[in-house]
Amino acid sequence: MNKLYIVIPAYNEQDTIKKVIDDWYPIVEKIGGESRLVIVNDGSRDRTAEILEEYAKDHERLIGLTKENGGHGAAILYGYRYALKKGAEYVFQTDSDGQTVSSEFWGFWKRRKKYDMVIGHRQKRQDGFSRIMVTKVLKLTLLLLFHVSVPDANTPFRLMKADTLAKCLPLIPPEYNLSNVIISVIYKKKKLAVRYLPITFLPRQGGVNSINMKKIIKIGSQACRDFRTINRVIADSAEEGHGIES
Repeated sequence: MNKLYIVIPAYNEQDTIKKVIDDWYPIVEKIGGESRLVIVNDGSRDRTAEILEEYAKDHERLIGLTKENGGHGAAILYGYRYALKKGAEYVFQTDSDGQTVSSEFWGFWKRRKKYDMVIGHRQKRQDGFSRIMVTKVLKLTLLLLFHVSVPDANTPFRLMKADTLAKCLPLIPPEYNLSNVIISVIYKKKKLAVRYLPITFLPRQGGVNSINMKKIIKIGSQACRDFRTINRVIADSAEEGHGIES
């Protein structure tokens, strides 16, 4: 049986969350079994939580989780751990801003047994020059600090085998904000089976973009410090024979 948990973090997404649910809920319905759509409400201050509660009444496979605001990466990790605790066999993650296209999921799903992770490579991006530059700088940073080349480390469109993901999560701090980036790095460092597929990436479909240049610089500065720490953790785990075998 294929038990899929789709994990979507959400913060102040009252303008988009209905469409996101309408787009992604049919996938867990079609796969069936105990598959679930999990929306992690990261302490939203708008009507996101209320909308989730309303939708859950008529959508039995929809799970709305609410936590204190901790940032995008922490919300993702919260959802991953919930999915693993519930016995998911596959975990898929995307975002709640409507920039990804749900119909492209099926190309990932048909490759699920061959790879530990199938991840999107954003092409012809429509989300702004600053975010494109962040991705390019991030790729260079990962090459310099981790000595790995990752095409698109932070893509919010990834399907992972749950058993492999479960072995990676202990290497990541619980509230880490760039969790998907580090997961991409760990999979690369451990030489796990990863396949990149091109995906569409639309402009934000509603809500407010909370990222600006000031915040990008702040996040980047903290990320470099955190990357060095996590790099040592990954290296120590390899030397001690813990975690995933290379």
